[in-house]
Formats: sequence, C-alpha cells, structure tokens
Amino acid sequence: MYMIPDFLYPKNPYLIISTVLVAHIFDFLYPFHKGFLLMTHPVHTSYVIAIKIGKKYSSRLRGVVAWFLTVSLHLAAYVILLYVAWLVHPLIWVLVSSWLVKVSISLRLLISIVKNVERCSNLSNWQCARFWTQQIVRRNVYEIDEEHVLSAAIESLAESLVDGYISPLFYILFLGPIGALLQRIINTLDGALGFKTDEYRKVGWFSAKADTVINFIPARLTALIMILLAPLVGTSTSYAYTIWREYHSATESLNAGHPISAMAGTLMVRLEKIGSYTIGNNVRSINGYIVEKGLNIAIATAIIWTSLICSATLCIFLL
Repeated sequence: MYMIPDFLYPKNPYLIISTVLVAHIFDFLYPFHKGFLLMTHPVHTSYVIAIKIGKKYSSRLRGVVAWFLTVSLHLAAYVILLYVAWLVHPLIWVLVSSWLVKVSISLRLLISIVKNVERCSNLSNWQCARFWTQQIVRRNVYEIDEEHVLSAAIESLAESLVDGYISPLFYILFLGPIGALLQRIINTLDGALGFKTDEYRKVGWFSAKADTVINFIPARLTALIMILLAPLVGTSTSYAYTIWREYHSATESLNAGHPISAMAGTLMVRLEKIGSYTIGNNVRSINGYIVEKGLNIAIATAIIWTSLICSATLCIFLL
C-alpha cells in the first residue's frame, strides 16, 4: 500500500476505517438520491456517458473506447477531489472519501426495497409486491406467478449484495476509496452495455468481461459467508454448502450463481428464473417469511463483511 499516494490511501488505517463507517452512516441517512445529487451521482453519470458513446450495434472497439473513456473521466475527477481534500485536512478527506464510498455502495436502498416486497406479500398485495420487485430485476415480473416474484426478489437481493456492497468494499483494501468507485463504475457499465442482445452483443462485450473479472472473488466470498450463516435461519452449513456446490454454475453469469445458490441453500428453497435456471430444492415454499429470512442473511453478511474489511485494513498496517 506504500506505493499508493497518501491522498488515495492514507498510511493511517483509522482514516480508512473511519471512511467505511461514515459511509455507512451516509447510506443509512440518505439511501435514495434525487435532484442534483442524483444528476451528479457517478452511477448516473457513468451510465449516461456509456450509453451515449457505446451506441447500439457498434463494434467491440467502440465498446472498449466507451469503457476506458467513462472509467478514466470518473477516476480523474474523483482523484482530483480527494487530492484537494487531503491538502485541506485529513478530516475533510474522510468526509469526501466517505461520500465517495457512499455513492459506490447501496445497502439500505436494497434492503428497503426487498423489505417492501416482503411487507406487500404478507398483505397479499401482489401488485405492490410486483412493483417493488421490478425496481431491482430486469425480467417482467407482471407476467409471472407470485412465488416466482418472490424468487426474483431473493435472487436479486443475493446478487446485488455482491455488486453493490461486498465488491466495492473489497477493493477499498487494495486501492482505498477510489477502488470502491472503480468497481461501481465497472458494474454500472455492465448494466448499461453488457447485454447479450443483437444491439449490444459487440459493443457491450468488454464491459461484461470487466464486470465478471472484478466481481469474481467477491461473489465467491459472499457465498461462503452466507453458507456459514445458515444456522441463523435454521439450516445446516453442510446442506447450504451442498446446494452451492451443485448449483453455482447454473446461471449464465460466472458470478451470479454463487450468491444465488448459496442463498437458495441457506433458505432451503428453489430459486428459479423461468427459461434460464433453476437453483436449489423446494424444501420450503417461498413466502414473505422466507423473504424476511433472506433479508436476515443479507444484513448479517453485510455486518460480517464490514467487520472483516475494517479488521483487515488494520492488520495490513499493523502487522
């Protein structure tokens, strides 16, 4: 870490730890961006730039150019911001870097949406449940039955926990707060261009590959933590591990199958995207109670992961 300038990765580990903790406070207090803060949010700006440069039916070369331009512009802007903040005062740097991490993670919003799905399903208000589920999945949930709606919510909870939380924090260990931003932008570019449709098959190829690489390790670490938490919801770790081992390759994505299959094993349910994959055994029926258990697993995973990141940051400098 000593090769990285102090304004990107301070040699005082408590500044990094403070950044992570304050970012969580920001995320809790302001989970949903709107107005100016939405327009300047790096997820929004990187998505807009990627769409404008990486036009439909474009070549792979254009997709690579779109990727590097979008990533470079955002990293340059936020590196300058961190540098200026560091020159002013380390505490100002903590506030700026905390906001940078806050816009790179999205935990409370994800939990809140899935909580709304659970609440609506418990009230048998399936229009409401479908509305909230549609906020976090691409498939049309208005065309599937109720259990598949809840399955979609749980699948997205598991997968989004990696993309929007576990993975950004993972890269803080190696690159500091800018590492979290880098992961988030790469993930956003995959969401903007990484479709396997005729329109984006070529132009989105590089964005999809980059996202697969950067989330490769975090996806598997997330699965292992979920498996260890199986007793929290009345499941054995051996059962959850067995389901993970059997089904982690069921998805077309190299990474998504890991947290989804771990969640399926932990909850002892069958998660299914019709026409794409079926993961796990139907030991328990999916209902609002199961969604609540999935939320418990996700929250516990986040708590453990944050603790591990803070501990690892401390160890890097003290050992």
